[in-house]
Amino acid sequence: MSAMNNQGRPTGAGEATSSNSIQTYTGNRGLRLEEPLIFELDNPGACGVDLDEPDAFTSRLGSLERKARIGLPGVSEPDVMRHFVRLSRKNYSIDAGLYPLGSCTMKHNPRLNEKMARLAGFGDVHPLQPQKTVQGALELMDTLAHWLKELTGMPAVALSPKAGAHGELCGMMAIRAALAARGEAETRTRILVPESAHGTNPATAALLNYKVDEIPATAEGRVDLAAFKAKLGPDVAAIMLTNPNTCGLFERDIIDIADAVHAAGAYFYCDGANFNAIVGRVRPGDLGIDAMHINLHKTFSTPHGGGGPGAGPVVLSAALAPFAPLPYVVHSADGFKLVETMGEAKVDGTDPFGRMVAFHGQMGMFVRAVAYMMSHGSDGLRQVAEDAVLNANYVLASLKDDLSAPFEGPCMHEALFDDRFLKGTGVETLDFAKAMIDEGYHPMTMYFPLVVHGALLIEPTETESKKTLDQFIGTLKHLAKAAKGNDKTLFTGAPHFAPRHRLDETLAARNPVLRWQPAAPKQAAE
Repeated sequence: MSAMNNQGRPTGAGEATSSNSIQTYTGNRGLRLEEPLIFELDNPGACGVDLDEPDAFTSRLGSLERKARIGLPGVSEPDVMRHFVRLSRKNYSIDAGLYPLGSCTMKHNPRLNEKMARLAGFGDVHPLQPQKTVQGALELMDTLAHWLKELTGMPAVALSPKAGAHGELCGMMAIRAALAARGEAETRTRILVPESAHGTNPATAALLNYKVDEIPATAEGRVDLAAFKAKLGPDVAAIMLTNPNTCGLFERDIIDIADAVHAAGAYFYCDGANFNAIVGRVRPGDLGIDAMHINLHKTFSTPHGGGGPGAGPVVLSAALAPFAPLPYVVHSADGFKLVETMGEAKVDGTDPFGRMVAFHGQMGMFVRAVAYMMSHGSDGLRQVAEDAVLNANYVLASLKDDLSAPFEGPCMHEALFDDRFLKGTGVETLDFAKAMIDEGYHPMTMYFPLVVHGALLIEPTETESKKTLDQFIGTLKHLAKAAKGNDKTLFTGAPHFAPRHRLDETLAARNPVLRWQPAAPKQAAE
């Protein structure tokens, strides 16, 4: 029996075990509450508001008039509140603990950002307001654009793309417009994409009817420079490369790659999903990059989604700046305004490839990003990158003898492991990840990047303390030791302590149940 303190809790992490043998009448386990679907809470007649009976009227619906309940549950206000609070407690969030997802950058979002985003002038702004009534919002967008250009060393930025993949599309459409202006849009039909690229890279190229040509990696996990140069030719439109790459490594040959691409008459698109590893340290424009999207919700703290659309601004080189899409903000003697038509753009000396969206629509994301930038300052943003890289390397160095790393040497912002340490144990990457849930952690990114077998990709971010990382590292060491010691009880059927145990995800994907149906009434015995 484990030692317990006077409040009935284990005296230390890992000192107590839970028993599944005791069952409760409610299905609850202490404060871990069982929660049915809201449809199962249906109580006909219950309602959160009092609605007056309508005055007498004659229906004009005829045979279409509803004769039965609409199918929505009748639930009182307290029951609705309790239902969603209980559901929220089943979620794992960055406010609850370390979120180690690699390639996703789930870091702390300062509450100051949220307070700023909810200011009435930003939170209540409407896209159809006259521009003279939203001068503050336009100024904030201009300020954001200034910071992004300063941090990247690029002369122009398009703010309208709504996410990383949308930003990729924007950058590649600008490249296509530039090639068309040179009369080469029909002849340059091939895009070079490293094999470790994010899946959205080849998808974006294919969407624009380009042929995708894969570039192999070296044993070090970086682009094979010789193989890349061998693939260059007059039909190449661009390369789409992520740096730092998806293996968490910096592409050391990036300047040579940029020089070779430009010598071949093509453009360099950089996937900026991992910009948080180099922000304030390296300016992509100095590396020869022509276009790069920036995930505001990754680099500048906004949670993924952010309560609405994402934000993937695209910075552009001087060669691509004239082709940035509409609308964009300009500052004149009369204040700020949006250039929204091709006619206005011609007067402004640009040649946009068109418009990607009706409105910008991400004011909350813009406000959070600017608040984050201005509260950190240039030196603070530099430290963000330094601490992110430090934390990832601390995880890598601490675990490389317990787990197995596919590549030698230090990493950038995320530490990558493979499944060799599990060989012969009967434990798979999925089992290892599910056991982490029992320990109170959201699993890291699994099976990605695809070029590493059984990959486990960990991104601790700069916002985690050494104490938090030490407990996380200790947990993974414990699980690795258990797997190597053939202690399968921790892994078989895990998670054991989650509200729901291991699900048949394959069956759920192939035969999804998308609509709740009430149980059939029981037949009376004859």
